Amino acid sequence: MSFHEVRFPAAISFGSSGGVERRTEITELVSGFEERNSPWAQSRRRYDAGLGVRSLDDLADVLAFFEARHGQLFGFRWKDWLDHRSCSPSGTVAATDQVLDGTGSVRQLIKRYEDAAGSYVRTISKPEIGTVKVAVDGLELTEGADFSIDTTSGAITLSSDPGAAQVTAGYEFDVPVRFDVDTVEVNLAAFEAGEIPSVPVIEVRV
Repeated sequence: MSFHEVRFPAAISFGSSGGVERRTEITELVSGFEERNSPWAQSRRRYDAGLGVRSLDDLADVLAFFEARHGQLFGFRWKDWLDHRSCSPSGTVAATDQVLDGTGSVRQLIKRYEDAAGSYVRTISKPEIGTVKVAVDGLELTEGADFSIDTTSGAITLSSDPGAAQVTAGYEFDVPVRFDVDTVEVNLAAFEAGEIPSVPVIEVRV
């Protein structure tokens, strides 16, 4: 996949709008009951970067970033300010935040969303450099000596197989996205009058 490991300007994404998207197929039966099914195993995020633009300089930065990505051609990193940590948005990342599934010395970063009735496991593929913490049975490890992290895929490689021990991790992360248009239209007079251009962004699988 064509992807650039660069982040959209975080100060602009802070003011953007967006959220989670799922796809549910609903069939209404003759009896009045419904059958519901989802063809998506993973949810997807959508954002509008235009709402974060507050000045002509911001607008110029967005257009320059758009040009550097060749429109929809290349993906990039996006900071979702509502959900960018292994803990709560206002919390402090800890090595015990998330229990990693799997066996062996290679584990994938994930984040769980759960309550008493259900759960969802999200694959985290774009951790932020320098933020990943890992622990085995609660004992925090040292990056470099005890583990390494591929920040382009979210894969953690431990220096030795932990066996049946519990492996946990904490981190900050970005969302892999691309622009959802190949054209950004700007009316300068309308912008100066308060009209914000739409710059849609959509999550991609990597």
